[in-house]
Amino acid sequence: MEDWRKRVGENVRRLRLARGLSQERLAFDSKIDLTYLGGIERGRRNPSLMVMVRIADALGEDLKALIA
Repeated sequence: MEDWRKRVGENVRRLRLARGLSQERLAFDSKIDLTYLGGIERGRRNPSLMVMVRIADALGEDLKALIA
């Protein structure tokens, strides 16, 4: 069984870096704590749907991009 937390984290990190954003900037734009975002990117946090929507919006992406 696939670890969805890891998949979401890898996608968030990939998209963030592709846009040249720091974790600090993405956390600020997503209105979440920096350490929480770091945990998401490492696949150690289980973000709620609403948090994933805020991250996707801050990245200018559809939510599907985080879970694809």
